[in-house]
Amino acid sequence: MAVLKIQDQPSLLRAIFNVDPDEVRSLIFKKEDVNIQDNEKRTPLHAAAYLGDAEIIELLILSGARVNAKDNKWLTPLHRAVASCSEDAVSVLLKHSADVNARDKNWQTPLHVAASNKAVRCAEALVPLLSNVNVSDRAGRTALHHAAFSGHVEMVKLLLSRGANINAFDKKDRRAIHWAAYMGHLEVVKLLVASGAEVDCKDKKAYTPLHAAASSGMSSTVHYLLSLGVHVNEVNGYGNTPLHLACYNGQDVVVSELIEAGANVNQVNERGFSALHFASSSRQGALCQELLLAHGAHINMRSKDGKTPLHMAATHGRFSCSQALIQNGAEIDCEDKSRNTALHISARYGHELIITALIKHGANTTKRGIHGMFPLHLAALSGFSDCCRKLLSSGFDIDTADDFGRTCLHAAAAGGNLECLNLLLNIGADFNRKDNFGRTPLHYASANCNYQCVFALVGSGASINELDQRGCSPLHYAAAADTDGKCVEYLLRNDADPGVRDGQGYSAVHYASAYGRTLCLELLMETSGTDMLSDSESQAPVSPLHLAAYHGHCGALEVLLSSLLEVDVCSPEGRTPLSLASSKGHQECVSLLLHHGSSPMTRDYTHKKTAIHAAAMNGHPECLRLLMSNNGQHINVDIQDTNGQTPLMLAVLNGHTECVYSLLSQGATVELQDRWGRTALHRGAVTGQEESVDALLQRGASVCVRDIRGRSPVHLASACGRVGVLGALLQATVTTSHNQTHLTDNQGYTPLHWACYNGYDACVEVLLDQEVFKKIKGNSFSPLHCAVMSDNEGVAEMLIDSLGTTIVNTIDPKGRTPLHAAAFSDHVECVSLLLSHGAQANVVDTHTHCTPLMMAAVNGQTNTVEMLVSSAKADFTLQDTNRNTALHLACSKGHETSALLILEKISDKNLINCTNTSLQTPLHVAARKGLTVVVQELLGKGASVLAVDENGYTPALACAPNRDVADCLALILNSMMPTSPMVTIAALPAHSLTQTVINHHPTNNHVSKGVAFDTLPPLRPDLASYCRPERPLSSITGDDELNDSDSETY
Repeated sequence: MAVLKIQDQPSLLRAIFNVDPDEVRSLIFKKEDVNIQDNEKRTPLHAAAYLGDAEIIELLILSGARVNAKDNKWLTPLHRAVASCSEDAVSVLLKHSADVNARDKNWQTPLHVAASNKAVRCAEALVPLLSNVNVSDRAGRTALHHAAFSGHVEMVKLLLSRGANINAFDKKDRRAIHWAAYMGHLEVVKLLVASGAEVDCKDKKAYTPLHAAASSGMSSTVHYLLSLGVHVNEVNGYGNTPLHLACYNGQDVVVSELIEAGANVNQVNERGFSALHFASSSRQGALCQELLLAHGAHINMRSKDGKTPLHMAATHGRFSCSQALIQNGAEIDCEDKSRNTALHISARYGHELIITALIKHGANTTKRGIHGMFPLHLAALSGFSDCCRKLLSSGFDIDTADDFGRTCLHAAAAGGNLECLNLLLNIGADFNRKDNFGRTPLHYASANCNYQCVFALVGSGASINELDQRGCSPLHYAAAADTDGKCVEYLLRNDADPGVRDGQGYSAVHYASAYGRTLCLELLMETSGTDMLSDSESQAPVSPLHLAAYHGHCGALEVLLSSLLEVDVCSPEGRTPLSLASSKGHQECVSLLLHHGSSPMTRDYTHKKTAIHAAAMNGHPECLRLLMSNNGQHINVDIQDTNGQTPLMLAVLNGHTECVYSLLSQGATVELQDRWGRTALHRGAVTGQEESVDALLQRGASVCVRDIRGRSPVHLASACGRVGVLGALLQATVTTSHNQTHLTDNQGYTPLHWACYNGYDACVEVLLDQEVFKKIKGNSFSPLHCAVMSDNEGVAEMLIDSLGTTIVNTIDPKGRTPLHAAAFSDHVECVSLLLSHGAQANVVDTHTHCTPLMMAAVNGQTNTVEMLVSSAKADFTLQDTNRNTALHLACSKGHETSALLILEKISDKNLINCTNTSLQTPLHVAARKGLTVVVQELLGKGASVLAVDENGYTPALACAPNRDVADCLALILNSMMPTSPMVTIAALPAHSLTQTVINHHPTNNHVSKGVAFDTLPPLRPDLASYCRPERPLSSITGDDELNDSDSETY
């Protein structure tokens, strides 16, 4: 806010500041504008209110001054009068209906201002006119917060007496007592406590009033709060106690008070720092540190990152604190988690006095720290020459390397401090020493553009063309980093070879081009000429021109183009610099390349894309316009890539509307199709680009074009849920086509099928509004089938409401209804919906003769089975093509719960013992699958244990894992219980009942299967009772299960 000179102000304003009511009257009589504003939108009434002159205020208001005028900070005259504590001015303004609820830009009302300025009498005048004294400002603070912060007891009393909420909190959850404690207003704190304020309340970061008072050093408030019994070791959101905050801010009196109250001097915060860590790092922490040490603080306590208080003192350069710590027994060479000692840290930050003290007390100058660096490394890297001298005086080998092989000279060269570098060179540091990456100090000096260090190293005899492991010389690094070209110029002047290439084939010219170092590039080109650009033996993946274009360095590009004859040089993939610049949207580079004759029609080798494709695909309309307006050659905007995609298709696909408009304005063809038969409109339908679709339709794009799968843009919009695009396409269909062939794809599916399958309610609603979609048949796997198959209940209900309940019993090519589909997928809500609209529960399909219940049972869809058996009166007697009932099917797949649900509804013994084509009863099947509970239920309902399947097996024998075991079991049971009904005659060989079959002395030397038979041939091949059918239930395997046709995917 500028201070204005009163003599430069209007006469009315001068009269007001001169407190001259007569002059004001005279000027008003002369028609002086009473609402004139200065450059901060303040009116004369603001000035009078600021001065508190009630008479002039009255004159101005009566003369038409706006009583609620706001300046550029939204302050009204009432705000100004209250801030000046002028009760008379406030009274006049209120008499003339000044707005007591007016807010400034900080949302502060006149009451806030009164509370902040201790204007009690003004507040007394305002409060009766307010409906709420707890209105908060932008920071969430009420008038009570401001009064507490200002420390005015009388104002606090007034507000409390008028209903101010004592525990109201601002946006940081701080209450009035927080602010009073922080400011040390003890009487206000006492008043708030007496009025019921919570003394241990916390803000959002868990600071209590005690934290606030301790941090600002308000010892009297701290003493009072402690006397109320607040927890002295309470932690905030960072784990800091009041003692931590007091030490951090150097509040030694508060520290003493807290320690006397029992504060734990060794309590650590979330990062493991104790109060001593904080005191050691504080500018005013010496006395706090002394108090802590005197009361038993652990001097070598380590934080979670391994730092001791001595590390903290070294980091912040607290010499007196470090002295005190050393004298009290601090461990000098203690390492943190990065292996750094206090000496490393002092060297890193250049604290010479602390270095001297540490060395004097025996600090190890050869101890390795982070990355194996010595303190001298860190001092040299940070450029502290005095520290380097101090560390060198302790007799250190300057050529000792760190973990990466870097010596102190490498560090000095990287840091760029000439004094440090010369210091090391003068005492014999090896300037050609290589690190683990093959880099010399000159590499580091060049990479960091430290000209003086480069100068010193080269002058000392450093090898100027030495290569590192990547094949880079110092010139490579200088070319990449040098903005003013001084280092590059000096290196070239001292015979640096610009033709040296790194391991990838890149020269210094490539590096300068990639980083846009125009001056370096000019120097290199002057030295090496155009030979560098036309070197046919170069193994570099791309040319300097490509690098400059890709990164958008127009200046570097111009330098290169002035030396080149071939502009459209291709990369190994066939990309030209123009294509790269277009793909990245570097408009100036594109313009420059076109000016030098680059062709927009050059294709790459891989995808046959041009620069126009690149610009359109990546959404750079300005580049696209430049490419298409190139007057040098014919531009084909419909050029197609390997997949037949045009720039227009790619622009639409990627949602670049501006590019679409540009291409269309240049005559791009909207009807072209790619190799899959899709047009730009197909792509717009998929991505939902409404503006692009509208533009295409306006240019005559056909909605009826179908791709190789017969799908039109309407299909794709419906399948992808693009309702806005779908509406536009349908509107275009109505106006341009009466042919309905485009409404079904090659499989007969309509857009309605796709929208229903994917559950897009809005698209379904739009499609159903079109009469054609209510009439068109399409694939008999109907939209309702699609909806219930995908569990889209809302869509299914919409279809039934629109097309009528007759659709619930439509059948697909396999004779399956929507109920079959819902049952197959266990979509219970859809099953319920279909049943409620008259779906036939017992309809069988034409493929396997399965009912919906069978479909659910064979797939173990328990919820659907439960609904069908309980609500739909499903017929349990129906059988599929293999004469399996729903019970057979549930048991055959091991779905115990489904089987039990069906069994619960069956009481007919005949149904319990019903057989399939293999003569197996449900008991056979359940026993075979090991369904114990089902077997128990079947037996309880009268299932026959003597039923024999086509192999002659009872349910007991059906439990055998294979036929061999079943045969053995039959023989054993027969021997044990020859008359047992459990073994049927059919299950045994005929002769076994009339003659001895077991020969204990076989005539041959080998026993076959543990049993040999006299005279008779082997058992299985010739006995009719053991004839193996093609698909016996008792020999079900993982690949040969019951009723295999029912296990197919729906």
